[in-house]
Amino acid sequence: MCGICGKLQFDPEATVEPELLDRMMAVISHRGPDSHGTYLAGPVGLGHRRLSIVDLSDSGSQPMCNEDGTVWIVFNGEIYNYQELRKQLIQRGHVFRSTTDTEVIIHLYEERGTNCLQQLRGMFAFAIWDKPRQRLFLARDRVGIKPLYYCQQPGAFWFASELKSILVDPAVPRAIDLSAIRRFLSFYYPAGQDTLFGLVKKLLPGHYISIERDKVSIVRYWDLHFTKDRWTKSFEEAVEELQTLLGSTVRDHMIADVPVGILLSGGTDSSAVLSFAVQGTKKKIKTFTVGFEGGQVVDERPYARQAARQFGTEHYEISISAEDFWKFLPSYVWHMEEPVCEPPAVALYYISKLAREHVKVLLSGEGGDEAFAGYPNYPNMLRLGLVGAAVGPLARPLGAMGAIAGKLLAEPRLQRYGAALGNSFSDHYFSRTSGPTFYFNRQAQTLFTAEFLEDSASADSAAFVAEMAAKVKDEPLLNRMLYLDTKTWLPDDLLIKADKMTMANSLELRVPLLDHQVLEFAASLPPNFKVQGGRTKRILKAAFAKVLPEEILRRKKAGFPVPYASWLRNEFSKGIEDILLSGLATSRGYFKRSEVTRLLHANSRDGNYSKEVFSLLVLELWHQRFVDLTRPDSDVQSVSGLLPAYDPVNNDR
Repeated sequence: MCGICGKLQFDPEATVEPELLDRMMAVISHRGPDSHGTYLAGPVGLGHRRLSIVDLSDSGSQPMCNEDGTVWIVFNGEIYNYQELRKQLIQRGHVFRSTTDTEVIIHLYEERGTNCLQQLRGMFAFAIWDKPRQRLFLARDRVGIKPLYYCQQPGAFWFASELKSILVDPAVPRAIDLSAIRRFLSFYYPAGQDTLFGLVKKLLPGHYISIERDKVSIVRYWDLHFTKDRWTKSFEEAVEELQTLLGSTVRDHMIADVPVGILLSGGTDSSAVLSFAVQGTKKKIKTFTVGFEGGQVVDERPYARQAARQFGTEHYEISISAEDFWKFLPSYVWHMEEPVCEPPAVALYYISKLAREHVKVLLSGEGGDEAFAGYPNYPNMLRLGLVGAAVGPLARPLGAMGAIAGKLLAEPRLQRYGAALGNSFSDHYFSRTSGPTFYFNRQAQTLFTAEFLEDSASADSAAFVAEMAAKVKDEPLLNRMLYLDTKTWLPDDLLIKADKMTMANSLELRVPLLDHQVLEFAASLPPNFKVQGGRTKRILKAAFAKVLPEEILRRKKAGFPVPYASWLRNEFSKGIEDILLSGLATSRGYFKRSEVTRLLHANSRDGNYSKEVFSLLVLELWHQRFVDLTRPDSDVQSVSGLLPAYDPVNNDR
């Protein structure tokens, strides 16, 4: 796991300054504290920060080149089938100077060009400079486990593992995209390719960029396809096939020349990963879990301890207080780089910090819910679909009645599912991602200033969802839900959180349940193999029925349940008011101060607006960290000289 960055000048006579690459690498040094290197050749410059995982010798250093120095690469990630590919390439005459997966990509690219991506199994973001073709080739893994940002301007192209590395260059325009802010407030995370800095983009999962001279093309090389009505085997045969597939996948994810541990929540997914991990090594595995002081949420530690005892791990725990959470928030925004309403990410940071004292690689059960349908809204929506089909034309008026009842009873869940009855799939999905109260969408005219509404009018979040839903319009309802979650919520919220919080502690996180072969296997299954009645993750739980304790298999999903809602209403209430009602915050012109005050008071009263309040908080902290640069925290001080100050008068820089 590493950090990569670089710049390409479109003028072949131009050069990239070594000092710029040094600054770009410095701001992401946490991604690779072990070593660093650069490649500079006329119009191109590549930078790399290394976290040594495989082949710890200097032969594994990057940037790395082929035998004659004509192809160079900077790479972030892991290729799990690299040993098999390496043997094939050696048989075809390629000469290797290291035992790394990085060098495999180079030689595979020499043979297959951009088609090399089809043979790579793993998580990755990389950039290859092909000197003879004068081509810069960048790619991101199929699911979006590893991030890759870029900025294209008439004279140059920048890329990096983290947005802040690109912003180091004063030549990068830094205009804020108000439509992106509006979309963030719709989804509670920045969805799709846009960032809040409008001209800096995210390369979408399963895509690559090819640049030859000044011609830039972006190509999708992979998508998730469902194979409905093609599965002919029995449920029992599918269970056996899944057990075999997960066993080999977890073993591949255990490959490392450094200690490996397991992030253990005590749920089915992480416990399943652990059950295979202990089979693949003779070493005692270390496991890690987190809890919270105060007892306002479900404590996952007893379940994690139970799994740790069963599989004989060396188990570690950490407890987080409200004070820990509050103090970390400015740094949370700094590392996440964009406002994301994901309080469990703070817990992930602290548990990663603990784990880094003992291991350099962690495996987690992330992705099991998206692959095998683990969220409770899946069976809820399936039931709703049956009701809608049964009542036919009466669905929409009945839905309206349910929504009104939910509003009168102050019951967000009844309001949500009632309103969904009779709506299109994309309309319901959009409202679901907008939170239980739909606050930022329904209260837009009240909350936002007229100027902000006008300037952000191009933010059509519902159209974004509808466009994606159209790709799977002929699929069964469950497959449509899984597709959208895999394409939006998973990469833009969960995986960004997983990458940024672990790499903040120089720790590599691997997610075997999101191996693309596992995802494709899950997509080939009939929907009732995943959800049946109210049962979620049916096949995954069946695969481990004889391995995991019944208490773990049957417990309700929790997933780092952080008591932030209580903290927002109590311990943090005064601090939040000071931040959100300050002259600095209100001067941005996004929200009416009176309505923000009303929202804070409403949340203090009943706690129904925790996501909304937390979203406004991280949005304001994001402005302070990336726009104002006023925070006195040490990590900002260390980079404040690297990031050009934002000029509110001339905000195109």
